[in-house]
Amino acid sequence: MKETKLDTKVLSVLGDKIQLIKTEKGAIYLVGPIRLPVNLYGETVIFKWYCWLNCDEVTEDFERIIEKLSSVNLAEFQQSSVLTYGDFEYAEDAIIRMHSICHTGDIFGSKRCDCGFQLKQSMKMIVEHGNGALFYLANHEGRGIGLFSKAMAYILQENDYDTVEANQALGFVDDSRNYSDSIQVLKALRSKPVTLITNNPKKLQALKNAGLVVSGREPLWGDISEYNEKYLKTKINKSGHLEDEGTCCND
Repeated sequence: MKETKLDTKVLSVLGDKIQLIKTEKGAIYLVGPIRLPVNLYGETVIFKWYCWLNCDEVTEDFERIIEKLSSVNLAEFQQSSVLTYGDFEYAEDAIIRMHSICHTGDIFGSKRCDCGFQLKQSMKMIVEHGNGALFYLANHEGRGIGLFSKAMAYILQENDYDTVEANQALGFVDDSRNYSDSIQVLKALRSKPVTLITNNPKKLQALKNAGLVVSGREPLWGDISEYNEKYLKTKINKSGHLEDEGTCCND
């Protein structure tokens, strides 16, 4: 498939919306912001949406990057993105969520996990705070094992394996997620401290190891039921998630 030649109008519209972020392995191309009205608990909230693409090629000739899009079939891969709200770039105090994609929880509303609840609740927390960002990390399905492997892990879980045991039985580590790309994008959008919405100390440590100033942590527990109680307890007992008093799985 040959590359598409752009007309000057398309390039003039898109050129100012693309930002180059150089990395050790190539580049991240960040496109946005894009006005995105979102239905959040029955109300329309206006977010600013960005999406990013990893690429081996490092160039500020954005016309070249755009022309290649139609020939590389990006729909076969996954790209991550970020929603920002309010004056995220410059506000003194901002809250953020590094949210790992969960096809079953985020899209279908599965109650085997708490991911769908965490997605919407963190967006609500950001809006109520007045500014912040939600990073939606597309290569994190099943803590990094992918959707097909996650389906097989679910079958194991229906046969008395917990989430950690299921991942390990398939040859994976418990959690192989990497936050380097999202941290690079965060640094490009904001230089001031952030408060992280998470129960996972590994996420906190990833930000701190990258030199970011983390001013605090907001816990995010909820939607606990008979379907996900074992899953949530495993997060605490085996994956090291922080159990905040009165918020999760108390007997």
